[in-house]
Amino acid sequence: MTLDAAAPPRTTGTVRVVGTGLLGTSAALALSLRGVDVVLTDPSPTAVAIARDLGAGRFAADGDDPALVLVACPPDVVADVVADELDRFPAAVVTDVASVKGGPLAALRAMGADLSRYVGSHPMAGRERSGAVAARSDLFAGRPWVVAATEDSRPVAVQAVHDLAVDCGGVPVTMAADAHDEAVALVSHAPQVASSLVAARLREASEPAVGLAGQGLRDVTRVAGSDPALWAQILAGNAGPVAGVLEALRRDLDDVIGALRALAEDPAAPGARIRLARAIADGGAGRDRIPGKHGSAPALYTAVVVVVPDRPGALGRLLTDVGEAGVNLEDLRLEHSEGQAVALASIDVLPAAAAPLTEALRARGWTVPG
Repeated sequence: MTLDAAAPPRTTGTVRVVGTGLLGTSAALALSLRGVDVVLTDPSPTAVAIARDLGAGRFAADGDDPALVLVACPPDVVADVVADELDRFPAAVVTDVASVKGGPLAALRAMGADLSRYVGSHPMAGRERSGAVAARSDLFAGRPWVVAATEDSRPVAVQAVHDLAVDCGGVPVTMAADAHDEAVALVSHAPQVASSLVAARLREASEPAVGLAGQGLRDVTRVAGSDPALWAQILAGNAGPVAGVLEALRRDLDDVIGALRALAEDPAAPGARIRLARAIADGGAGRDRIPGKHGSAPALYTAVVVVVPDRPGALGRLLTDVGEAGVNLEDLRLEHSEGQAVALASIDVLPAAAAPLTEALRARGWTVPG
């Protein structure tokens, strides 16, 4: 999905973006692309200058009268910044994109902030890289954007945040703050912890052992390089729900460990193997619920694996050949092995297209194992 710069924006008036990191700058780029007047501010002059130079908007100036304020700052200060923006611009709707919603809302209530003009939100998008230089105008394209309205929120404020999400390419999803925090604990925060813990086991691994790493390890540890300071804030802000998910995960892990220990002592230990099989099967059933392209589960696709020479233009030629074969590519993953001059390209296609694609690629000289 790409943003259509010609489409008229739903967002009207000036939008003030407070915080020109990855999310703030990406939203500003998307809005500016649609012709929305965006003003930028950030505690770091360098960060805001980079965002301006990228075309995300203009510097904030005296006399700016925003209709909407988007706060994109660290979770541990978001409530204070939102409260300040509500006070400074008494006619503006204020939203934030913090990854935790319940804590900031409770803090704002305690401050006596005007919650009629505040609607928390959270776009479910990001990158391993941070800062304005990593921003993309299509970062939110096709991604869920939670709109966490409360009973205090005015309908016009809720609509403004809904329109903001649409103008940035996102798909608005209405969800209460507490429900949002429970959900992201399961689908985002606990996976970050699990990924980091698995990756941490590699610190003292031998070079030969690390050299055996394949795509499975890369998939599991993909987000392990995330910003530690930011994630400490996120996890602290959603501590209860995340702890609950990890405690459930610990119970499952203890069951697997128990089965493995039983097998280590007695390879014929009754019931141990079925416990292991059930753990893997349950994982597959859960994974099949993850939405894929057009809302379909990844299990609906078949992977065609192709050996790609590690030289300039090879991947481009493969993609061209896939297109000329008349097959729609649903997803693509690359796996590199240490010391090898080839890569494995795993091309996800609809099951009915797998055999014709395999035949067409082999006819064009590609090695398709299996």
